[in-house]
Amino acid sequence: MRRVIRFLREEDGPTAVEYAVMLALIIGVCMGAVMTLGNATAGSFQSSHDAIVGAMGGP
Repeated sequence: MRRVIRFLREEDGPTAVEYAVMLALIIGVCMGAVMTLGNATAGSFQSSHDAIVGAMGGP
């Protein structure tokens, strides 16, 4: 019973959970940003490809 009371009084457990939640949110935001930038970059490269092919008279 003393171990349970000591665990509930210590702040290490909740702090670790808070850091884990913050880390998960940061990773989620980073992944979203990378995916958005990746899609924008792919669109830019596709536009460049189409312009080059059009200028060279390709299909």
